[in-house]
Amino acid sequence: MGIFDALNTSVGGLQAQSFALQNISGNIANASTTGYKGIGTTFEDLIPDATSPSRQVAGGVTAFAQPTITSQGTVSTTTVATNMAINGDGFFSVQKSTGTVDNVPVFSGVTDYTRRGDFQTNANGNLVNGAGYYLMGVAVDPKTGNPLGNIPQVLQFQNNFIPAQNTTSISYAANLPSTPTTVASPNAASGTITALGGLNPLDFIQNPTLTAASGFTDATTTGAVKTAAGGSNIDSNTTLNGVGGGDTLTSGFTAGPPADTITVDGQTLTFVASGASGPNQINVTDNISTLLAKIDALSGAATPSSVSGGAITLHTGTKNDLSVTSSNAGAMAALGFAALPVTKARTVVNSPATGVVIANDQQTFLNESISGGAVTAFDQTGTAVNLQLRWAKTDSATLGGTHTNTWNLFYQTNPSASGTQTAWVNAGTNYTFSAAGALTSPATPAITIPNVTVGNQSLGNLSFSTGTGGLTQFASTGGTATINAVTQNGFAAGQLQSVAINNNGIVVGTFSNGQNLDLASVTLSHFNGTNYLKALDGGAYAVTVQSGPAIIGASGNISGSSLEGSNTDIASEFTKLIVTQQAYSANTKVITTANTMVQDLLNVLR
Repeated sequence: MGIFDALNTSVGGLQAQSFALQNISGNIANASTTGYKGIGTTFEDLIPDATSPSRQVAGGVTAFAQPTITSQGTVSTTTVATNMAINGDGFFSVQKSTGTVDNVPVFSGVTDYTRRGDFQTNANGNLVNGAGYYLMGVAVDPKTGNPLGNIPQVLQFQNNFIPAQNTTSISYAANLPSTPTTVASPNAASGTITALGGLNPLDFIQNPTLTAASGFTDATTTGAVKTAAGGSNIDSNTTLNGVGGGDTLTSGFTAGPPADTITVDGQTLTFVASGASGPNQINVTDNISTLLAKIDALSGAATPSSVSGGAITLHTGTKNDLSVTSSNAGAMAALGFAALPVTKARTVVNSPATGVVIANDQQTFLNESISGGAVTAFDQTGTAVNLQLRWAKTDSATLGGTHTNTWNLFYQTNPSASGTQTAWVNAGTNYTFSAAGALTSPATPAITIPNVTVGNQSLGNLSFSTGTGGLTQFASTGGTATINAVTQNGFAAGQLQSVAINNNGIVVGTFSNGQNLDLASVTLSHFNGTNYLKALDGGAYAVTVQSGPAIIGASGNISGSSLEGSNTDIASEFTKLIVTQQAYSANTKVITTANTMVQDLLNVLR
């Protein structure tokens, strides 16, 4: 080593510092470049060979690039729905177009990798970042959400169209009131299912419930034909006291003392001279019409008792069997009832289950049931179907004995039904609840409603699911059903309107039918030797032997509507710049000094 070696070493030092300065300038220039990874500089000394360590001298230097690909840049949010950033390890798979044919990009098939996620949709429906790289991913079936293959391809979403999907299932969640408030309940007889807000099958021409219902109907008993004191048949205007001739009873009632009485189903009706008040008094001067009205009020008969052709017909009603007796047997005989007490049993009836509500029963059904909400379903052609739901309480534990809190679900099958046409259909399941309001039956949360048809539109078999705890029976101040959720899985055909990328790396398409469907999955790749990737223009990287092949999958996570910034630290780069400048200047001083020494050596020869 000598003076000339020192000159060469200094020149090498100048070259190394120039290389470092070039990297520093590039880092500073790309301080705002999306996804840029700075390049550092490392120096390696070049020690000349020597036979003895004591004769070894400092040698030259060479510079090498030091990539910082694994260093994370700052992630910030954006307003662009197709922008992405990677938090942690991983790269987007991309390809660059090599040209266009008929305005369609052509690709070489070589996959590059980038962390630059400023992708936006171009005219062809591709997602392209600011450097011109096309995003790759795996397409997803919009109906099932399942990936179509596992090899990433260049994504394109131009003119995506989804066919109609018919409704096959409905998810439902609601609270049914423990005591429904229906139109019929305030005026119903106490202690009946109707008074408790429920549905009485005996009020219907055809029983809409799932089980046969036993009950009572009105029965009648008719007395003998009797004449009044004047000789003509008794009628509604015949007076009751039997005083004088004409239209009075041949043997009448008296106010006493003691006053005559009539006992109807254990309730006493007393005759008074005048000023009768309330349901338990009647004037002896009143007529048969007034007497029959008083008897009906005490028996609870809804159909008025009457007199026709001189014979009186009494009605039992449905509450009790009829029992009428009197303290004045003669007056009762004059009314046509010689044998006391007058008794008649209600008629027992059995209404067979039909599971449908006919149009003639529709108003009664609406009066004795509550709304269960509605859902817009779709048939196979994508035509919207308005599916109306109603709930009817068919039994109540309040009635005692073996009674349980039971509900039936109905759907409207024909909004224009008339006469005996079916208007509503029973879904075919008894929903029963415990005293605590929990659903006890059916055991599974989903039932199948068969052959659902609304108007002339067929929906086929529908799965109706209430989920776990989705249907309850708790007290409600309004006495109405509280609908928490009603959703279905059908939709009309639709055209793609826009795309966005969520935090799971799923490309979600928004369609004209209002559906948001998964279209593709953005795949991430990683490398065993990440910092040995070859940098390309535009923030992309190519695979090298030292980096190893791309491995599908990465530990990083995708953030939608976000971008990763440059990992360059300006303060650090300025510090490096000062050090590099000083080192460069020092190397020039060495050259100047060596030159002076050479000049001094040449002067020795003069």
